[in-house]
Amino acid sequence: MTVAHIGSSGNVDLFTSAYWDSAAEVATLLRAEGAVHRALLPSSVPVWVVGRYEEARAALADPRLSKDAAGLSEIMLARLAEAGELVEVSGVFAPHMLFSDPPRHTRLRRLLARDFTPKRVELLRPRIERMADDLLDAMPAGEAVDLVTAFAFPLPFTVICELIGVPEADRFAFRDWVSQLMTEEPETSVAASHQMAAYFAELIAAKRAEPGHDLLSALILPEASGDRLTDPELVGTMFLLLVAGHETTANLIGNGVRWLMGDPQAWRRFGAEPGLVPAAVEELLRFDSPIRMATHRFTAEPVVIGGTAIPAGEIVLISLGSANRDERRFDRADELDLRRHTGTHLSFGHGVHHCLGAPLARLEGEIALRRLATRFPDARLAVPPEALRRRASSIINGYVELPVVLRSAGSSASCRAS
Repeated sequence: MTVAHIGSSGNVDLFTSAYWDSAAEVATLLRAEGAVHRALLPSSVPVWVVGRYEEARAALADPRLSKDAAGLSEIMLARLAEAGELVEVSGVFAPHMLFSDPPRHTRLRRLLARDFTPKRVELLRPRIERMADDLLDAMPAGEAVDLVTAFAFPLPFTVICELIGVPEADRFAFRDWVSQLMTEEPETSVAASHQMAAYFAELIAAKRAEPGHDLLSALILPEASGDRLTDPELVGTMFLLLVAGHETTANLIGNGVRWLMGDPQAWRRFGAEPGLVPAAVEELLRFDSPIRMATHRFTAEPVVIGGTAIPAGEIVLISLGSANRDERRFDRADELDLRRHTGTHLSFGHGVHHCLGAPLARLEGEIALRRLATRFPDARLAVPPEALRRRASSIINGYVELPVVLRSAGSSASCRAS
């Protein structure tokens, strides 16, 4: 491991651009040294990072690693005070299932689960295909275009906004808020969270007065049992759906394009062989996980992970990207094999917090990449792969920009399919 990845305190430095741009290489070195490592967040809060597959999978399902929002906030505030940092920890979105433990988590997930089954999600296919085609039609041919802003982001973002019921006129503001939420600057993130919470409160009131044919309107109504989400739970759930509902897919599309276009033969094969697409998307999820780290957990009691004793009250991060490249679990782990058949990657998590929106993310990723590769088999990256910059986030793993040149087979004159 290079000195650049060891802080002055001896903790591993996993939260700088030097790491983000070489995460796979650093993770390989860390896994060789052990399953668990000590690291510091940008706020100087110490955390434990789990990087090997077996230990990561077990930790994701371990009920002793709590995701309770109140407990996390208490520990974070205490650690920030110890580090001399005076930072507000936003709790406006706390009442949602990502930061809840059973039985509360079980109840919240049950109220949403019926809308995200593979069968229900498949009904969205025609609409998602039309959205993808419309976005591709609007792109200029034969010149560099940023695929992140023109395609990878707007496709899943529009899908989730339509599903929730966010009016089209309000969506531009959300793009800015979401971008600010994903920064490593606490003040910026907290300010954006308050703006989003205020907006959702207004939207909930509007949907209650005039319900529409959308998910938010349906969630406002009580179930046959009489159970319903409270207003704070609705706000938290809308936040979770909006952010999680597009970030993973946007990065799946962007990361997938980077690796597929980096090998012209692989790109053409992907577009020419429909049967290859599902397994290839799973391999892309494994090889370059759209989520770098699972969201924070804390030890509700002392635990031992990979031979390392961790006291109660400690923050634990699980490196999904590192676990997915663990050579102990995957043969040729650092090789992208589009014909690899494995559904055991951890990009959607594991256990009770396994991503509820995984069927939607898979469908969007398959449609987006397949549509793009079929229409533009001669497309290529507009810059060398090493010139691409990763996003500055300890959670999200994607590219800031992805310049590509779109060319139809044998022609660069038009983007529209014949």
